[in-house]
Amino acid sequence: MSMLEVKGLEVSYGAIKALKGISFSVEQGEIISLIGSNGAGKTTTLHSLSGIIRKASGSVVFGGQDISSLSADKIVGLGLIQVPEGRRVFANMSVRENLELGAFLRRDKAGIKQDMEKVFELFPRLKERSRQEAATLSGGEQQMLAMGRSLMAGPKLLLLDEPSMGLAPILVDEIFRIIQEINKEGTTVLLVEQNAYKALSIASRAYILETGSITKEGAARDLISDEAVKSAYLGG
Repeated sequence: MSMLEVKGLEVSYGAIKALKGISFSVEQGEIISLIGSNGAGKTTTLHSLSGIIRKASGSVVFGGQDISSLSADKIVGLGLIQVPEGRRVFANMSVRENLELGAFLRRDKAGIKQDMEKVFELFPRLKERSRQEAATLSGGEQQMLAMGRSLMAGPKLLLLDEPSMGLAPILVDEIFRIIQEINKEGTTVLLVEQNAYKALSIASRAYILETGSITKEGAARDLISDEAVKSAYLGG
């Protein structure tokens, strides 16, 4: 059984169908990339998995449990955690306070302490700035904080929405290296990303989303050399 099984997912905004009955799966231990241009429905897909927006129809099964009608906080409690687009850190709180908020639903003090140390290992810059207000961090550091805060929730499946958006190329490389590191340590990843080449280069499989429908799927290494994918998403 897949860790995540999505079947016939439909989402509408008024008369507009944002998702037109998409189906896909994520296996334990994978990095899956969801590729598509602006407005294809990538963020809508993540929001509907997280319970942030309502589905018109279709089912979402996570870890063998149907979570289609669960509230967002219950979904977080099951270990399906989203890192939102645009970071959304708590600007007036310190780095450490932001990280502690990530563990809000947890009660295992020893585990929380251990995960805090792990986050500081992954992101040494956050450790150096642990007492600083999040507002004073650079864009790259805020992205690291958003990812670190999500790791504090103890994710089984991490949904990443445009983690490289607005970052300098050197930081993009670092973020993608860290995503691979997080995955190696046992967290499954579903990645939505404009930088299709980067996303495909670290993924095991990928799905191409166009105007609310999945038009292609396959091993990431096959899609990276697919002519249609190249011309649409890889700049040639």
